[in-house]
Amino acid sequence: MKYTMNEVLQFINDNDVKFVRLSFCDIFGTVKNISILSEELPRAFESGISFDASSIRGFLNIEESDLFLYPDPSTLAILPWRPQQGRVIRFYCDIKYPDGTPFEGDGRAILQRAVDKAHSLGYKIEIGSECEFYLFEEDEKGYPTKVPHDNARYFDVAPLDRGENVRRDISLTLEQMGILPECSHHEQGPGQNEIDFKYSDAMSAADNLVTFKSVVKTIAHLNGLYASFMPKPLKDFSGSGLHINMSLLKNNINLFDNIQNNHSREAESFIAGILNRIKEITVFLNPLTNSYDRFGSHSAPKFVTWSYQNRSQLIRIPAASGKYSRMELRSSDPSCNPYYAFALLIYAGLEGIENELELKSPANLNLYQADEETAKLYDTIPDTLEKAIDCAIKSDFVAKYLPGKTLAKFLAAKTDECKQCEKSKNKEEFEHNTYFYTI
Repeated sequence: MKYTMNEVLQFINDNDVKFVRLSFCDIFGTVKNISILSEELPRAFESGISFDASSIRGFLNIEESDLFLYPDPSTLAILPWRPQQGRVIRFYCDIKYPDGTPFEGDGRAILQRAVDKAHSLGYKIEIGSECEFYLFEEDEKGYPTKVPHDNARYFDVAPLDRGENVRRDISLTLEQMGILPECSHHEQGPGQNEIDFKYSDAMSAADNLVTFKSVVKTIAHLNGLYASFMPKPLKDFSGSGLHINMSLLKNNINLFDNIQNNHSREAESFIAGILNRIKEITVFLNPLTNSYDRFGSHSAPKFVTWSYQNRSQLIRIPAASGKYSRMELRSSDPSCNPYYAFALLIYAGLEGIENELELKSPANLNLYQADEETAKLYDTIPDTLEKAIDCAIKSDFVAKYLPGKTLAKFLAAKTDECKQCEKSKNKEEFEHNTYFYTI
């Protein structure tokens, strides 16, 4: 439900709300928050709540450290796992400088500009995400281990699937927070799970994904488990992907509907635009050294291709009709900043429409089994973080849509990660220590 500021204040009075969490993401997609008493919320709406931005990686330097959080009233959600007396609610916030101008690194502001451009061209973008994750046992002190919660495989059932009740608790919690789960199941890896929730407008989709990851980690911990969104936590098993489903609407008509027969030029150009820019934006879809261990196996793509239904492709058009018609990008993973990722995908697709790019013929083959000569016919996405960074550095497209300061800090941080990984004696150990406990 979308709330106005006055409705929020009334809600607080009517529902015994005592604490308010003001949440936002840093430039890497890590959720942060500050808690205030409910009595302070009117001030937050009017003049914002200040915080030390120099302590947030990628934000500001110490000599210019003040930023302000302005809660977005439409993002109100109760945290169901907190006490029912003296309740806790959460908002996502817009980030601004002391003079009220938007902070250039604010992912919500970046995504909003992409959404506004789509609207100016007569389009609405709807996005639904399919997010995979692993459940691991915690030790007697509550710290994560690398022991999977079960040894089940794809679509297995209890008792082999031991994640059934946890997924149920997660789904019920999401529903209480206004996010509608559509399905949940065990994935291919031991202890690997997936929960899909209903598509929405691009901003809500990004907010919902951040909420989803937070809920999964919280409910898992309450069940004595650790939820990891690390792209490849187990070397010999499936990685965890974030499949991004995108629909393109014009005059409330889904242009992807029956695309195989109708051949909507706009929808095809939208796909062509994303394929055209995918190498340049891969570092924002797959931002860890560990991200690139997924590609080319266990249903994760490697080539810059598309097709209908085919799960070996970078982009596939699922067998669906009406409002569920869409394109599915299969390369991204849950470690990305969804605001940056969704914004760049929207811009790339719109560029394809504006330039009337033609969509190449689909690759109707199993690319996992393609011979060497066939594979040479197709371009590939970057296969290391270093290569992805290099593509972004050389990209006029990325520089056009991401603020210079933010882009420089993001790429510098990722370059430093590459150097640290290279210096380490053991890549797997480096990635475990750097990513497993934080992603």
